[in-house]
Amino acid sequence: MKSIVTGGAGFIGSHLVDELLNMGHKVVVLDNFSTGRKENLSHVDGQIQLVECDLSVKGDWMQEFNEVDWVFHLASLADIVPSIQNPEGYFRSNVDATFYVLEAARHANVKRFVYSASSSCYGIPDQYPTKENAEIRPQYPYALAKRMGEELVEHWAQLYNLPAISLRFFNVYGTRSRTSGTYGAVFGVFLAQKLANKPYTVVGDGEQTRDFTYVTDIVSALIAAAESSHSNKIYNVGSDTTVSVNKIVELLGGDKVHIPKRPGEPDCTYADISKIKDELGWHPSISIEEGIEKILENIDYWEEATVWSPNSISEATEDWFKYLSD
Repeated sequence: MKSIVTGGAGFIGSHLVDELLNMGHKVVVLDNFSTGRKENLSHVDGQIQLVECDLSVKGDWMQEFNEVDWVFHLASLADIVPSIQNPEGYFRSNVDATFYVLEAARHANVKRFVYSASSSCYGIPDQYPTKENAEIRPQYPYALAKRMGEELVEHWAQLYNLPAISLRFFNVYGTRSRTSGTYGAVFGVFLAQKLANKPYTVVGDGEQTRDFTYVTDIVSALIAAAESSHSNKIYNVGSDTTVSVNKIVELLGGDKVHIPKRPGEPDCTYADISKIKDELGWHPSISIEEGIEKILENIDYWEEATVWSPNSISEATEDWFKYLSD
């Protein structure tokens, strides 16, 4: 078996590469290292083929799809504020790139195509847990671009019979999560603050809850999707529970300070995963307690991450309030 992982030097991608190698696959990683890190793959140096390329334009990288069995399209730009500030970049990385990856996969007649979609497409849902047929309400360009990529995948599966599945991820966390300077996911922010002995910056009262899904559970869902016979399907991937930010602080240990609640953010994210359980036989296995224990064992990874303070967060999220406020 031969697999391609776009964004394979990133957080989820590097863990997927590990699992594919464990399964005996030949693995090709396509990455431009805009957010991925070569260090995430240093332990498999010599075991994979690593191609640095820009997926948003046609190029020689498309030849790598010849004789490939599985394609996992994980490459994308993430985070809310940068997408508001740079919608063109997000459109190129998350829509144009998806188009060209789909075309490369189609012309190579790959056996399976799995797309990493985002639960951000739901915006602020009406119901929790949220089903796949909930109304689509993107609140910012990142969410919109990921949804547009998902629609491309659906169309290519329908029109060209590309055997493709999209997985909508909810609040993924775990080792090797991003350490770049962009203000983003809560765990990256909190872990750098913990290492610096700074208080955790908790948004609002901290009672908002999130469907925190450990990265190895995400990887097992990706593999389950690739191994299935289903096509043109969309599945939620979550932890089967929802946990408050205050609970995360309690498990990490340390002091906290509160910063203003932000517009456009749901008070809860919670995936209804009955569909993927029933159709793919997948279920999560890592509890929040186990996941945080794994992270703390590897916390040195975040030593060089940006340490955010209430003031620096306020500056970084100024456009968040400007554009997403009612």
